[in-house]
Amino acid sequence: MPHLSTETSHSTPEPDRAARRRHRVLFRAIDRRRNPRLRRTDITVTDEPTVRRAVKAAALGNAMEWFDFGIYSYLALTIGKVFFPGGSPTASLLSSFATFAVAFLVRPLGGAYFGPLGDRIGRKKVLALTMIMMALGTLGIGLIPSYASIGLWSPALLILFRLVQGFSTGGEYGGASTFIAEYAPDKKRGYFGSFLEMGTLIGYTGAAGIVLLLNTTLGPDTMLAWGWRIPFLVAGPLGLVGLYLRLRLDETPAFQKLESTQTHAPTDSPARTEEDPSHPSAHAPKRKLGEILTRHWPTLVLCIALVGAYNITDYMLLSYMPTYLTDTLDYDETHGLLILLATMVVLICLLPAVGRLNDRYGRKPLLTAGMLGFLVLAIPAFLLVKQGSLLTVGCGTALLGLSLLCLLGTMSAALPALFPTNVRYGSLSIGYNLAVSLFGGTTPLVITALMDTFDKNVMVPAYYTMGAALVGVIAVACMKETAQQPLEGSPPSVSTKEEALELIASQTPEPRF
Repeated sequence: MPHLSTETSHSTPEPDRAARRRHRVLFRAIDRRRNPRLRRTDITVTDEPTVRRAVKAAALGNAMEWFDFGIYSYLALTIGKVFFPGGSPTASLLSSFATFAVAFLVRPLGGAYFGPLGDRIGRKKVLALTMIMMALGTLGIGLIPSYASIGLWSPALLILFRLVQGFSTGGEYGGASTFIAEYAPDKKRGYFGSFLEMGTLIGYTGAAGIVLLLNTTLGPDTMLAWGWRIPFLVAGPLGLVGLYLRLRLDETPAFQKLESTQTHAPTDSPARTEEDPSHPSAHAPKRKLGEILTRHWPTLVLCIALVGAYNITDYMLLSYMPTYLTDTLDYDETHGLLILLATMVVLICLLPAVGRLNDRYGRKPLLTAGMLGFLVLAIPAFLLVKQGSLLTVGCGTALLGLSLLCLLGTMSAALPALFPTNVRYGSLSIGYNLAVSLFGGTTPLVITALMDTFDKNVMVPAYYTMGAALVGVIAVACMKETAQQPLEGSPPSVSTKEEALELIASQTPEPRF
């Protein structure tokens, strides 16, 4: 990627112009003599259409990943009957949720593999690979014969394809959030990052919508016989669309800058030791993983606490709530999905506004509001849901949804900023997936088991959510504010040349007389 002076040159070679048109990202070099504080650090001046296209492609790809993953959640009752027909309904449901949780057990392995790989070869290639694997895993589930046809091989194949899904998803969120964070200008990272979670909700909404449509049109007997396969079989074409979108993207400006620095640094320099992140040996996956675990473990622990609290609340509402309404409160399955769909549509519409708010007021105030919301409102919300009427269930889920909204619109900007560029993808993937594996994906299973232990106490989900929120409040208090600041290890990123000039002027010392 060419580096251009802030002063316009009319003798730029044609290849440089072609490169600028291709990438549509301008790197404005700041002269050391004009700006002693920034020295040789570059300010990245982003091109708005390019950023929007990158965010759209990453978010749509994420939506397709979570469409694949969400299908299983909304078909948990049916899948339990197809693959685990023996025993009581509760045992069948527990077996289904246990298989759901299996995918989360391998997510840390996927994160440990794909994350350092993304720091080594780039974000774009790894995100394309995770898309292919997720589509194949989901398609495979739709083709598995039932337990009645092949016996124990049926649940064994289900677990195998769930493992493929989980392994690929291990590289998804960390990569997609890193991709958007590194493309977005510093002052709009929250706004653009909110579209990643919008993609997640669109994926969940699409999954819930198609399951609702099939339940309504086919009926329970047909769904049990073959209708449940349709959403899984749709994954193949959707995977191809997502792959196409991701392959059209350019690598992020921050990663290009990192690569350029490493490429042009003298390899025989004494300063380029194995401890130097730009040293070639530092690119080896084992060294990347070792650096993350030894140098960045305090931030990794903070990331796990934040993500654990966030995902327990997320999966409780978006994955477990339909089953809670149907299995525990004997609510009609269609009505439960309709309420959840309405909740997610409202969240999708409000997410960009929350992104703008955390850009303006900071990540910590919004995250604190979300965690405190779950801590204070969980019991009133579940008391409302317990009443069983459409109005009270809707009000209860709305209270939980508004609390979750503060987290959804902020986390995708806050989490990538915890780590430096050279280990961002790997660190975030490992921390995020460890937390999701231990706490998020096990949420439906743990709540179902606890309710069975405590004689169907319908308030168990509220207490579990409050415990997670308390941990979240403490974790948010320990994190640093990163709104409107450059990502660690990356140059400042602005939207216009005028902003770059203002930044230069603000950092240039005033003359002394």
